[in-house]
Amino acid sequence: MIQKGTKLVVADNTGAKEAICIGILGSGSSIAKIGDRIIVSVRKVLPNCDIKSGTISKAVVVRTVKELRRSSGDYIRFSDNAVVLINENKDMKGTRIFGPVTKELALKGYNKIVSLAKEVL
Repeated sequence: MIQKGTKLVVADNTGAKEAICIGILGSGSSIAKIGDRIIVSVRKVLPNCDIKSGTISKAVVVRTVKELRRSSGDYIRFSDNAVVLINENKDMKGTRIFGPVTKELALKGYNKIVSLAKEVL
């Protein structure tokens, strides 16, 4: 579960390394789960990259520490909270994904993120 103020790892190669959630888009809920869009403020970046610290961007949640229950009864959880930065058209800003993602992202329309990930759980 992601809420305002949650520190997040950026799991793509845009140059951003850490972000903080500042808003949740969608159904008016105060909690975001895997596959939900959020607004983040980039806090830590690599030197000499296009994105700057303090940049406001939209992102999609790809991993959460809070477990996700599947319809089969299985639970899946990760060791970190991670996002991928996206633009207005739900397209990725980066070209690579680091770490595993869940197959629930494909059900929410993020097929490009699922296809670029090395491991899909």
